[in-house]
Amino acid sequence: MSVSAEIQAFPAPAKLNLDLRITGRRSDGYHNLESIFCLIGLYDTVHLKMRTDGQIILHTPVEGLKPEQDLTYRAAKLLLPYANVSHGVEIWLDKVIPTGGGLGGGSSDAAIVLMVLNQWWQCGLSKQQLIDLGVSLGADVPFFIFGRSAFAKGVGEKLTEIDVPKQWYVIVKPPLQPFQNDMQAVVFQEYPEVWKAYVELSQYGHALMTGSGACLFIASESHQEAHTIYQQVSQSYEAYCVEGLDIHPLFHMI
Repeated sequence: MSVSAEIQAFPAPAKLNLDLRITGRRSDGYHNLESIFCLIGLYDTVHLKMRTDGQIILHTPVEGLKPEQDLTYRAAKLLLPYANVSHGVEIWLDKVIPTGGGLGGGSSDAAIVLMVLNQWWQCGLSKQQLIDLGVSLGADVPFFIFGRSAFAKGVGEKLTEIDVPKQWYVIVKPPLQPFQNDMQAVVFQEYPEVWKAYVELSQYGHALMTGSGACLFIASESHQEAHTIYQQVSQSYEAYCVEGLDIHPLFHMI
């Protein structure tokens, strides 16, 4: 991957938890889990531009959040001590992945920053070293650095590659504000909007909630079947029809 003074764009895919089991609570506030992660073809785009003065500048901060609190800014700052060149970076985020949906958009964006700047700044860190750094930013960051369908343990940082059948997914985002929770049953009890969407999506097959919610999804073996379901549910909900990915698209660029 070449480094230039121009702005370069990188795709940051979302993820689904095809299975998620909470196995215990940790003293650090995280939960131990066992989960099957897969990447999907729903993308944010992270735009990066090299600087020569050591500054990190985020041009597109989330409203109400200081730039220094954003995961992408924090990812770049986390990598600075390992840089072997005197450079900084400018960051723009084109957000498409719904926030607060359990699809991992913020973590995916941060993983892009870590992987790209590891090369641009000549840090020389291995994938495992990046994963070890990434877990301090969020439990989903290691998976996006791993970049393949995986069985995850721990807080999500112990990853083993697995084969996931090629599928298409219809995703529904219920109309409510971002929240955090760790069990589908608890979410359904506390958030009737999610339960209502779950019941409606379940008409078409086995519906599940991804991550901590609130997005729900259903898997299909064909694009045609998934698109038919999407046409129905998108009349009532913000919805997406996407394919599963075997590998992170960044791996074809670096």
